Amino acid sequence: MPCRNSCPINTISSSGRNHVVEKSHHPRTRYRIPHMLLKDRVALITGAATGIGEAVARLFAAEGADLFLIDRDLEGCRSVAASLPSAVAFGGDVRFAACFAPVIERAVAQFGRVDVLINNAGVYPRQAFLEMTEAQWDEMQEINLKSMFHSMQAVLPHMVARGSGKVVNISSVTFHLGMAALTHYVASKGGVIGLTRSLAREMGSHNIHINCITPGAIKTLAEARVVSEEQAREFMSHQCLQRRIMPLDVARVCLFLASELSDGMTGQTLNVDGGWVMH
Repeated sequence: MPCRNSCPINTISSSGRNHVVEKSHHPRTRYRIPHMLLKDRVALITGAATGIGEAVARLFAAEGADLFLIDRDLEGCRSVAASLPSAVAFGGDVRFAACFAPVIERAVAQFGRVDVLINNAGVYPRQAFLEMTEAQWDEMQEINLKSMFHSMQAVLPHMVARGSGKVVNISSVTFHLGMAALTHYVASKGGVIGLTRSLAREMGSHNIHINCITPGAIKTLAEARVVSEEQAREFMSHQCLQRRIMPLDVARVCLFLASELSDGMTGQTLNVDGGWVMH
């Protein structure tokens, strides 16, 4: 039974529609969650052609965002963009700063800003450390970590000028675990967490929120190329939730971190791994 000082609070049901529940609080105070959490927000998403990046793009579009998508697979990126109400696709190699210039120019010319940056592009080929070449090490750091240096150097000046912005960096649960044959990958993803924390300190005075997600074993087409069904079952056996974690699970946390719901958070790392690691 609601208390005497309860007041209605808007929430969003699994169907995406607003509904009202009772919240014990002062009767004059109302908390409302908007139906479209990213309405009129401009978001840039890297690695958007498949997997987590595609799921983020589709969810953000459903929540009202105008999207700028980057992927080295331009055809795949265009296919995703074409299926969304307001999205533009760009092909590019995120290892190079020049990849981001035309995207930022287009976003600023069209909307005057970039509100949200999702740094998702990444690779994870297996390689035993003692057989690893310097080129393999460098490529991993350049794609998974240096790309975020490039994207944030391109985007953050615009966020600083406006005094607001949300950045979400995708790391990996393997940072908490360590993983054989993935030393170069785990090192790059640890760097993502360090980058997130330091920049959150530096950008906080500009009202820019920078947070991080560490996905677990996510069921994607890219995963299927390097992980067998038996290995996937083994990963799942370590989780509290006995189901595969999907790209949408990560996308929903990206939505939380990109919206006003996370306005009190920065410099944080959130696990989306089905309860594999707790820290």
